[in-house]
Amino acid sequence: MIIDLFIWGGFAALLWINRRRPLLWPLLALALLLLFNRFATPGFFGLEIRDGRLFGTLVDILNQGSKVMLLALGMTLVIATGGVDLSVGAIMAIAGAVMAQLAGVSVPLAIGGGLGVALLAGAWNGLLVSAFRIQPIIATLILMVAGRGIAQLVTDGQIINFEQPSLVFLGNGTLLGLPFTLALVLVMFALTAWLVRGTALGLFIESVGDNETASRFTGLPAQRVKFLAYVFAGFCAGLAGLVAASNIKSADANHAGLYLELDAILAVVVGGTALTGGRFQLAGSLVGALLIQTLSTTLYARNVSADIAPVPKAIVILAVCLLQSPVFRSKIAALARFLPLKKGGVA
Repeated sequence: MIIDLFIWGGFAALLWINRRRPLLWPLLALALLLLFNRFATPGFFGLEIRDGRLFGTLVDILNQGSKVMLLALGMTLVIATGGVDLSVGAIMAIAGAVMAQLAGVSVPLAIGGGLGVALLAGAWNGLLVSAFRIQPIIATLILMVAGRGIAQLVTDGQIINFEQPSLVFLGNGTLLGLPFTLALVLVMFALTAWLVRGTALGLFIESVGDNETASRFTGLPAQRVKFLAYVFAGFCAGLAGLVAASNIKSADANHAGLYLELDAILAVVVGGTALTGGRFQLAGSLVGALLIQTLSTTLYARNVSADIAPVPKAIVILAVCLLQSPVFRSKIAALARFLPLKKGGVA
């Protein structure tokens, strides 16, 4: 009962605060999905404490969704510049492979190596997009295709296991009873929010994404802004890759981060950031990632086959995107006004 009051009271407050903002629609969709599970999925809101750690489906959603949330933070800035990064899943695989290879040497070296190679991958994408003016979808597709091959070279085609407690803690540890991955997401969100809202960087990104030519004529270093956005996206992907490898205590170059780039893009779009670039919604991207993870968990809880699950998932995402469209909402409102008039005229 207390948990229900806390959750629904919090959602009501968030919906009221954001009633005139783009964040309203993904929040509303998430609230409706949780409300459905409250009555249709037994034990969905059940929580218990074992060995000082909180367990439950809601905790699993936060833990499993952390990878997409990390990817979405970097993807938001890339999409805001008018680009896209299809390689983040492959970068996850490379970062996890490097960490696993260096795990036996030194834990700091393993973490630093994984994040370092992710930064280099992001810089490669940024260089192709900003310096060589290659279309972002093509530039990042190159690393998307080649990245898993690089990860296979690093691991020599094998699944590499590790047992170092510090590395395992990244994806499986707890902080104050909650998954440590949630703390990573909150720290990265706070850092990103400060960078884009506490400095002029966010304004530069929105300006470049809205009109790159005008931004360049006003003196903004448009290409440098793009480059930094891809580097940051690479770093976020590397961090997600370390978490993914830590979750299973091994580096699996074939499956690590597979298709997560699509979930990250969907999370950003559902969160209210347009693929055409310009204004972006950082908090909305996190809500979008939570919505996607909650939807996936709901479908699996209803015994929906993994082969069929993408269909209802796509329908829900499409509905949220349509509700975000002012044109769609205005047409629905006009239709709602027209139908009673038409009925009265016939009568």
